Amino acid sequence: MKALVWLKRDLRLHDHAPLAEAARADGAAALWLLEPAWLHSAECDPQHVAFALACLAPLRDDLGARGLPLWVEAGDAVAVLQALHARHGFTHLFSHEETGPGWSYDRDRAVAAWCRAAGVVWRQWPQTGVVRLLRDRRGWAGRWLARMDAPQVTVPAGWRGLVPPQATPLPTLACLGLPPARPLPAAGEAPAQALLQDFTAGRARGYRRALSSPLTAAEGCSRLSPHLAFGTLSMRQVHQTTEAAIRATPDRALAHGLRGFAGRLRWHCHFMQKLEDEPAVEFRNFSRTCDGLRPGDDAGGGPPFGASDSERFDAWCEGRTGFPMVDACMRQLRATGWLNFRMRAMLVSFAAYHLWLHWRAPGLFLARQFLDFEPGIHWSQMQMQSGTTGINTLRIYSPTKQAQDHDPDGTYVRRWVPEFGTPAYPKPIVGERAALATAKERLYGLRRTAEARQEADAIQQRHGSRKSGLPRSGLQRRGTSAKVVKDVRQQELF
Repeated sequence: MKALVWLKRDLRLHDHAPLAEAARADGAAALWLLEPAWLHSAECDPQHVAFALACLAPLRDDLGARGLPLWVEAGDAVAVLQALHARHGFTHLFSHEETGPGWSYDRDRAVAAWCRAAGVVWRQWPQTGVVRLLRDRRGWAGRWLARMDAPQVTVPAGWRGLVPPQATPLPTLACLGLPPARPLPAAGEAPAQALLQDFTAGRARGYRRALSSPLTAAEGCSRLSPHLAFGTLSMRQVHQTTEAAIRATPDRALAHGLRGFAGRLRWHCHFMQKLEDEPAVEFRNFSRTCDGLRPGDDAGGGPPFGASDSERFDAWCEGRTGFPMVDACMRQLRATGWLNFRMRAMLVSFAAYHLWLHWRAPGLFLARQFLDFEPGIHWSQMQMQSGTTGINTLRIYSPTKQAQDHDPDGTYVRRWVPEFGTPAYPKPIVGERAALATAKERLYGLRRTAEARQEADAIQQRHGSRKSGLPRSGLQRRGTSAKVVKDVRQQELF
């Protein structure tokens, strides 16, 4: 058996089933692809490419020291695999399953077809709690816990490489024709492990209080989301480290914070499961009764916007809406690639309800800004915060109240919007009360229709949580159940 390990968003050495299996092969190598479909996609940003390359550098050294060459190739997946197969004759392709955007689904189908034609056995392993080909959500939480509690995969110390490892330079953004990336956090498995230990050893103490405010979240949140998105940590590693820290600590405040964090790890995979089960929700509304609700959505596909919509969208993207908390959050995100969840939700809520924009274009813009872009979480949250899932409570964030609650002294706003309070700062782009009144009238009116209620029951059956105590339908006939509201409020991820 000759094996090729195809690395995707699993850039680590530990708890890595494909690498462990490749150690049994007569000859093996690893591959990471710079795919044109990714580079040219609307959600890719230079920061994503730069972070991936920074993760690859130490990983290639670690694998090379154990005898496994790591090839970094640019090109279409099928073309690269075909060329490597012709040169090295690998018989097996090993990888983790991926719940990714539409282009990755198309690519995986093409790779599967090529493997069948070439006689290559392609074996994939799960690396999150997402269940492929899931028929029913009942029992999902138990399956998630069983998978997370299972022993981590031990990767052997050495491989028999198909060729000797080489130390050729990795590509740079410049040689790829990409502009420089914004400043990035430390990348790779070692910084990820250090960050996890730092959080579970003490920094999680104030997690539940710190995660909502942009003033405290940068330090109080785990900041592990980019490492989960690029796979320098496995979800199982994070889960087991967190649970071990809870059991070991005598510090009740730390244990309380860690339990709050542990509860959100399941939500991470819960949202990814939605995209796995229904990939089309990246492009169209969960609830088809919402089609045509916003401009440009007559076919459920989003933009193009009209002229006035484009002006509002541009102002939102550039952080010049005249709502200081919205603008401050957008400017922080554009500068750093990270923002805490509550402020992310506020940005989407503002675009969806105040500006009445369809979620697709704002979602693509935010995908490029988030270093930790995770497609399953991202598109599920874009729709949930826009009111198009049909089952979740409408969460309309008031920027004024968010500022009062989380930046009462204006410290955060002054940092990111220094011109606030001067003639240079624009007036509000919309009237808040009038915009929200119109949005509520349209959405609540839609949800009261028999068609919307019927569809909501079907959506809840397919995608809803199955936590103990949640009714099978999760919906009352005149709105969202209290339990669903509680679940929504727990979804402050990382």
